[in-house]
Amino acid sequence: MAKVLELQFDTALGKTATIAIDAPKPNVTSAEIQQVMQTIIMSNVFGGQAGALIGIKGARMIDRQVSEFAMN
Repeated sequence: MAKVLELQFDTALGKTATIAIDAPKPNVTSAEIQQVMQTIIMSNVFGGQAGALIGIKGARMIDRQVSEFAMN
């Protein structure tokens, strides 16, 4: 099963920006995630069409299971 950690931020233009991290460490904590998100906001390296990241909106871990079909 593939896991993705999605970090969701509020932007200066009132939108939501998401950063997806593939294969995060399995025992990551909420405190670690919040600290990283705050560091990302303070570094001001992400922006773009949605505007600068200004706040933490949320984070979620997504488990994805892919089942392949045999094709003849």
